[in-house]
Amino acid sequence: MTLEVLDPTGGEAPAMRQPLPRPASLKGKTVGLLDISKPRGDVFLNHLEEQLNDQGIRTIRFAKPTFTKPAPVDLRQEIASQCDAVIEALAD
Repeated sequence: MTLEVLDPTGGEAPAMRQPLPRPASLKGKTVGLLDISKPRGDVFLNHLEEQLNDQGIRTIRFAKPTFTKPAPVDLRQEIASQCDAVIEALAD
C-alpha cells in the first residue's frame, strides 16, 4: 500500500534562509510580542509580557489582522524596525 501525502502550501519551493543569530541576552533589548489573532493567544502574551517586564525587558505588542494569512508587509517592517527579537503567540 502506498501513502500519498499532499502539501497544502502550494507548488513553489520555500525560500531558503539562514536564521539570524539569537541575542546572548534580552537585557536592554526590545522584544516584540506578536498576537496572530488565534483564540487565547493574548492570554499567553499577557503572562509572558508580565514576566519579561518584571525582568526589566521592554516589550511592544503587535497583532496580525487574521491568523489565516501571513502578517502584512507593513506590520513586519514595523516589528523589524522597533524590535531586537520577537515572540509569536500560537495559542488556541
